[in-house]
Amino acid sequence: MSDRGKKGPREEQPVSRRGFLTTLSTSAAAVAVVGAAAPAAADPPRKDESEPTRIVLNVNGRKYRLGVEPRETLISVLRERLGLIGAKPGCERGECGACTVLLDGATRYSCMTLAVEAQDKVITTIEGLAQGEELSDLQKAFIHEDGYQCGFCTPGQVLAAEGLLRKNPKPSLDEIRLGMSGNLCRCGAYGHIFKAVQKAASTRTSGGAQ
Repeated sequence: MSDRGKKGPREEQPVSRRGFLTTLSTSAAAVAVVGAAAPAAADPPRKDESEPTRIVLNVNGRKYRLGVEPRETLISVLRERLGLIGAKPGCERGECGACTVLLDGATRYSCMTLAVEAQDKVITTIEGLAQGEELSDLQKAFIHEDGYQCGFCTPGQVLAAEGLLRKNPKPSLDEIRLGMSGNLCRCGAYGHIFKAVQKAASTRTSGGAQ
């Protein structure tokens, strides 16, 4: 039988030095191209969450430089860091109003406000209304009209009334009721509170305000 139609084992051709170098350089170039097409993304620098955020708070005309956690509330900073305990932690969910302060003259629940949010704003607490030992006209009106009983909610009530009168110097009784509706009184002294706000408004519009 003839062996002409049979295929014998394939004979390997010897590789020359030039062929080897050509193959090696081609493979290296391919690897370089693939590597360049998918560079490793550098991780962005991460801030250490344990580091405090440096802020400046303008409270009652004084500036305080503080390091606070991003999640710290304004009421906790006022009470625990600055010793201003007039704002009371009542419900701590923005319902009772005992923590009310003014930010740029507008009422704000300090339990629902982060300290970092209050930066660059003028913060007024109950401690900032009096001029030394002289109470403000609104504070005097609350005393005159017996607008408080246990006193727990009184600082928030006074600040809410102050914010209302700054926005609306001559509010009607209905406007006072609406403006004070965000502040709860455990003792139910609402009638006296409304009269106190009316008295303060009358004093200011008649030129008797300090």
